[in-house]
Formats: sequence, C-alpha cells, structure tokens
Amino acid sequence: MNSNLKEIRQMPLLPLRGVLVFPHMVIHLDVGRDRSVAAIDEAMISDEREIFLAMQKEAQTDEPDEDDINKVGTIAQIKQLLKLPGGTIRVLVEGISRAEIVEFDEQAPYIKVSVEQEEESLDKTPEIEALMRSLVDKFEHYVKISKKISPETVVSVTTLEEPGRLADVVASHLTLKLTDKQKVLEAVNVGQRLELLCNMLAKEMEIMELERKINMRVRKQMEKTQKEYYLREQMKAIQKELDEKDDRTAEVEGLREQIDKAKLPKEVKKKALKEVERLEKMPPMVAEATVVRNYLDWVLALPWSKQTKDQLDIKAAEKILDEDHYGLREAKDRILEYLAIRKLSKKLKGPIVCLVGPPGVGKTSLAKSVARSLKRKFVRMSLGGVRDEAEIRGHRRTYVGAMPGRIIQGLRQAESRNPVFLLDEVDKMTTDFRGDPSSALLEVLDPEQNNTFSDHYIEEKFDLSQVLFITTANVQYNIPRPLLDRMEIIDISGYTEHDKVKIAERHLIKKQLEENGIKDQQLDISENALRRIVREYTRESGVRSLERQIGTVCRKVARDIVAGDVESVQVTAKNIEKYLGIPKYRYGMAEKEDAIGVATGLAWTQVGGEVLTVEATALTGKGKLTLTGKLGDVMKESAQASFSYVRSKVKELGIPEDFHEKNDIHIHVPEGAIPKDGPSAGITMATALASTLSGKPIRRDVAMTGEITLRGRVLPVGGIKEKMLAAHRAGIKKVLLPKDNKRQLEEIPSSVRRKMDFVLVEHMDEVLSGALVNGKD
Repeated sequence: MNSNLKEIRQMPLLPLRGVLVFPHMVIHLDVGRDRSVAAIDEAMISDEREIFLAMQKEAQTDEPDEDDINKVGTIAQIKQLLKLPGGTIRVLVEGISRAEIVEFDEQAPYIKVSVEQEEESLDKTPEIEALMRSLVDKFEHYVKISKKISPETVVSVTTLEEPGRLADVVASHLTLKLTDKQKVLEAVNVGQRLELLCNMLAKEMEIMELERKINMRVRKQMEKTQKEYYLREQMKAIQKELDEKDDRTAEVEGLREQIDKAKLPKEVKKKALKEVERLEKMPPMVAEATVVRNYLDWVLALPWSKQTKDQLDIKAAEKILDEDHYGLREAKDRILEYLAIRKLSKKLKGPIVCLVGPPGVGKTSLAKSVARSLKRKFVRMSLGGVRDEAEIRGHRRTYVGAMPGRIIQGLRQAESRNPVFLLDEVDKMTTDFRGDPSSALLEVLDPEQNNTFSDHYIEEKFDLSQVLFITTANVQYNIPRPLLDRMEIIDISGYTEHDKVKIAERHLIKKQLEENGIKDQQLDISENALRRIVREYTRESGVRSLERQIGTVCRKVARDIVAGDVESVQVTAKNIEKYLGIPKYRYGMAEKEDAIGVATGLAWTQVGGEVLTVEATALTGKGKLTLTGKLGDVMKESAQASFSYVRSKVKELGIPEDFHEKNDIHIHVPEGAIPKDGPSAGITMATALASTLSGKPIRRDVAMTGEITLRGRVLPVGGIKEKMLAAHRAGIKKVLLPKDNKRQLEEIPSSVRRKMDFVLVEHMDEVLSGALVNGKD
C-alpha cells in the first residue's frame, strides 16, 4: 500500500461470496446471512450509508473469520435496499474506493473493521498514457472476438480519462477468475494495475484465438454427419453430468410403453422389443435408425387385436342390400347365408367371394353395401395392372424405401382386423420378371392358410382369417386356375330392360339430380322415356352408359332452368330427342325382311352379349373360301367345318353338286374392326352358307348360337344368359341353341323367357329346319 492514505475509519464489513466489487462499479447484492444483514442495517443508520465489501477466500464458508477474508476490498455506498420474501435483502451498492483492513474490531452482531482508504493518483505520465491506450485497444479487440460484451460498453470505456477508473471498469467487464480480479483490486499503483490488466487481456485473447483456430480446423475436417455425431455426444456427456434424460432415452421408453399397451401377439412383441434395443444402441443419425423407426411405426399401427363387432341382424342387412341394389338376388342370398351361419357359429372363417360379371352391373358397390350391412370397415385395392409380387407381399427391409404390401397397408388404413376387403379387377393382373402377383395372392385368399399370412416387411405372421375378402372380375377365364379354385364364384350377369328402368327410377335419376343441383319437382323423366333411352341410346350389360345419358338430360335441363326459359321439365318418350339427339341404336334389329345368306348369331364379349350378323355370298370362281371380319383362328376353323358340312349335304339342300368347282364362297362378319373369335358362330355360318347356295331366305326373327362339327352335330357354348339378353334387346322372338345348354335357360329372368321361344337342337338339320323359310317344320 502507498503511504499516501486517509485516516483509519471504522465501518461494518459485508463478506462477499463468488463476486467482487470494483470502485465505480454498481451492482445488486443479495444478502441473507444474519451478520451480513446486521452489517447492512448498521450502514443504513449512518449518514454516508457506507459499508466495506471484501471477498471471502472460500465461497463455501458460512461464518468467515479474519483468515477467511481478503484484506483488500472496496468501500461502497448503499444506493437502494429492498427486502425480499424469506428474510433476504437485495441491496444496490456503488463502489467508491479501494481500502485495506487494518484490524478486525468486532465479530458480533456483525463484523466491524478498521480500514485505510487509498487515494487514487490522477497523474498521467507518458508511460501511463501508453498503458491506457494499449488497454483500450486490447479491450476493443477482446470485445470483437468474444462477442459477450455490447459495443456500447466499449464506447463508454474509451471516453474515460482517469487511468485508475479505466482499469477498474475494464476489469469489472472481463470474465476473469476471481483470484485474478482480486489481484487487480490489490494493485493499488495505477501503472502496475494497467500493466497487469494488459497482460491478462493479452493472455485471454491468445487463448481465444487458439480456440478459434482449433474450431476452424476441426470444422473443416469434419463431415456433416461427424459434426452432428460429435455435438450429440457432447450433449449426451453434458446431460449425463447433469443427470438428465436425453431425447433418445425418452423416445425408446415411449416406444416400449406403446408396445406394452398395443396388445401384440407374443412373437410380435418379442420382435418389436428386440428392434427397440437395436435402436437404442445405434447412433441416432445413421440410416438404419430411420429404417427401424419406420418398422416399429408399422408394427404398432397394425390392428393385431382390434376388430369391429358384426351386425348379425339378417333382416336389417337384407333391407340395406335391397336399398342399395336392385336385383342381384344370388349375390345377396350368399351374403345373407354367410350372416346366418356367422350368427350360429362364431368360428366361421371369412369366405372368399368372387363376383364375376360385365362392367357396370354393381360389383364394386355391392361390396360396399356388404360392409355397410355388417357395420365393418371397407378397404378397396385395385389389382388392375399389378405385376409386382411385392405389391401384395411387401419388400424386404434390406431395400431402400421398403414398405409393406398393400394387404397390410389396407389393414392399417381400416384400423380393424376384420374389414370387408375388396380386391378389384382380379382378372387384370399381369406377370413379368418381378414376379407373379397372382401366386402371392394364393396365401391371402386361402381360408386354410391366411391365418398365418407373412408379409416380407413385417416378417411376422398376421391373421387374415377374420377378413371378408370379396374379389371382382369381368371374365372368369382370365383368373389363374389355382386362384379360382380358392374362391366361390357368383355370376352377376347383365340387367334386363325392366331391371335397367327400375334401377334408373330408384337410384340413377336421384343421384344425377343431386350432382347437377336440380330439385325433384324441377325434372320428371317418364318410364317410357327411360325405356327409350335404354333401347335406343345405350347397348350395354350394366347401367353406366344409362347413367351418363340421364346426366346429359339433367345438364341440359339445368341450363334451361338457369337461363329462365322453364321452371320445370317433363321428359317423355316423344321429346327425348331434344335432349339426347337422334338415337344411336335401332331397337328391334330383327324387324326387317327375310334375307338370303344373312344369318343372325349371338356372341358373348367382356361387356355382355351381342347380336352378330353373318353374311355369305357365292361368286363365280373355283371353290375358294374367303373369310373376312378380323376373325380369330377358332372362328376360321368353324367356318371351314361349316363349309365342309354344307358340301356333304348338297342333295338334301338342293344345291348343285359341282358348286365348289364353279363358285368362290365369301363369308363376312360385319364390324370388321372388332376382333372376333370362338366356336359359337359355327351353326350361324353354316346356316348363312346353306341359305346362299340353296337360295332359301333365313327367317328374320330367328337368332342362333352353337358349335358345329363336320357331321353336323351341335355342341354347347358359353355365355347363354348374356346372349339371350342381347337377343331380347334386339327384338328377337325365336332362338336356336344347343340342347346341352338347356340347364342354363333357368338363369334367364322370367320376364325375358316369357317373350321368347327357345328351340333346343342337337343336329344341324334341326337348325336349318327352324331357320330357313322353306325348311321343314
């Protein structure tokens, strides 16, 4: 200490813990110890309200004595005092000057000390000036590097002219150790103090610069993943020190809790917990961690034990099915039978029903009605164009972007293990190098196997035996045989004219009125108008085209109503052309003259039955047989067999025996752009040939179908119901068909059977007798 000191003064002492106060420094202090509170009270009594602040050597000491307190401290003035709850006092103090403890006078009720106050030297020698400039420069640099001190502080520091005050203010802003700050406080000589601070600042900046260089070097060397890993490891270490749970631990514990609540099967639970352990051990940002998380999400989202309760009220189910669909009695009966047996036997496995029929007859909507009648969830999966086995069974997790198959996806979507699952267009699957999806479906659609269905992604067995699978197809022969063997086929044939009119009245008109914003009283379509739309504007097995035509009428009526031309419209058979234009088809194709060489046949296509005209003509030539109309191989062979049969019957038919030497024969089937195949036009072509060569006309109201042999036998063919409905649409009154197809006549609606005459034939002679005008009856 300098000899230039003030007189010795007595004042209360406030020992400081973990903080140091410099002269000219303003700071809040929280005081709670009894002796410290008493010292504050004593200081507040005096006029100057001064108190001596000295830092303890050890912050942990609660009752410090003389040896525990630093001798050099700061005389401070109490500016403000605030009593806090709990007996603590918050004081605002301002440091005035340095002082040193000469003697400890009292210990109770507060520590009272005698101190010598230092007088600051204000002389600015060139050396002091240089040290001041150096300190300010270093402080500015320090602020730029550390970025912990505001720029405003630098401005206030640079304006200070007193060397001692400058040193104290700078020291108060630096993040130095408390021991170093104590050294600055003890440096009474201003020059020594400035020099000490310059050295400390230089050392701090050197350390900070080294840290910056190391960080730059490390940052350049580290990849993004390594950097994240390093930071996360640091976080883990910090959290471990703080005894806190990190996000990873919380995530893993959350997954374990979800697995416990999910009611998983024993094997699945064991597998899931094993995957959680794997996730816990691997670094969080590796790609495999994401794969494991996705897998666990799928396992937890599947309805392993969730299922809806079936509504087993048969009368209510029958009412729903009849509300939604007109007709389809066989399909409805099968569904109601399933419900009845389900009510009696709880162990019944879900049947596999396949609805086969032409487009537009209501196969897909029937499946929705089944789900509604059972109060089950409904899932639809289209198999049209599916050619990858993984679509059904999923990918293995080794592949990037692997996902479960669409069966498992559908069950997750349904959130139930017993939904109605519609597999649409099962006959449209294809096979290529990626596998055969129809073979993958064998396990799904086998009631004896599907209780242990295994998906490649899930890798655990899932029970599909409670799922009610319904498949749909347009044609049965395109469904692979092993798959067909596992399903119960329900044929849904095309609708009759009466059915279509009733469907339009009950469902289609109402639906189109709603879609086009028309009220019931604004549009009325008569029954005769609907019948004319069915006959002259559509030719289909289903009702999609009929619905489109009704939609066209609604749109035109809506336009007239909006334009203000009319308030309501009555559509009748007479004014239907105003809305739909001229008819597209001629109803009653058979209502024409009896013609030579023109026979009416019946064909079956994927969209239902069709009436087929076969024409034959004889030309001068050398017996060449020409076939046109884009015919398939089977149909060409039928034409050859017909030609050979007619040649063998020239005497009975009254045909010249040498006709094949003088005439070329041309057989043509109109609509030549459409491919045609199959044997069912055999007797039709033979009849057309016999008519041409014998000169006998063919009855205009007779149609026929059947395969012919060389000896004239008539063999059975398929699609009888669809063909008869097509004949009925065309106005045919009499149909010749093979005797072996007699049992199929029972499938034809009674309303059609009453209006038509069916002649069952076994031989071509019977066909010619019934078809040719001058034939024998």
